[in-house]
Amino acid sequence: MAEWLASVLPAGCPSNTGLSIARVASEKHFGRGGLALTSPAFAPGGELDPCFTADEEDAVAPPLEWTAPPPGTQELAIIVEDASADAATCHWIVWGLPGQKGKLLEGEVPPRVGKNGVGNSEWLLPSVPKEDGPHTFVFQLFALDLPLTLMPGASRDQLIAELDGHVIAAAVLTATYQASDDENENWVDEGDETE
Repeated sequence: MAEWLASVLPAGCPSNTGLSIARVASEKHFGRGGLALTSPAFAPGGELDPCFTADEEDAVAPPLEWTAPPPGTQELAIIVEDASADAATCHWIVWGLPGQKGKLLEGEVPPRVGKNGVGNSEWLLPSVPKEDGPHTFVFQLFALDLPLTLMPGASRDQLIAELDGHVIAAAVLTATYQASDDENENWVDEGDETE
């Protein structure tokens, strides 16, 4: 992994992940123009709530917010990958976002969504076995100097090919997740309740 990228990812994040940002952006793009990606649902490097993972029914994609990109931005794209998985498993690819300050609400369907790591055009719910330890999920935001012409359902490789040479700024947000040790920790036995 590029040295500049290793410096912005959390300590302990695998270095051989093949993250998309390492393929289409460089240190000069990172945070250019003050571009930043955040979420009201978790702090940078914080833990994903189970409501965004495979460990909870009716789980959805987390909300995201970003600052205004640099002048000349025509479109924004997002790629979310599990840096702790082999070959950086893709959880979400999104494009067609206006080149301005904006956000995606919790569970909102973006304008254009491509195929995730299992071939579905939706948020791939993180599923991390307890024995694996925490995985690091890398949310990557790209500001582009032209609008993309990809059709919905495109693959990550197709999106990366379109991004190559057209990224003018990029930002990263990370989150961790692993399955809870006690799946029933919030359950209360009716016999234990006091009247």
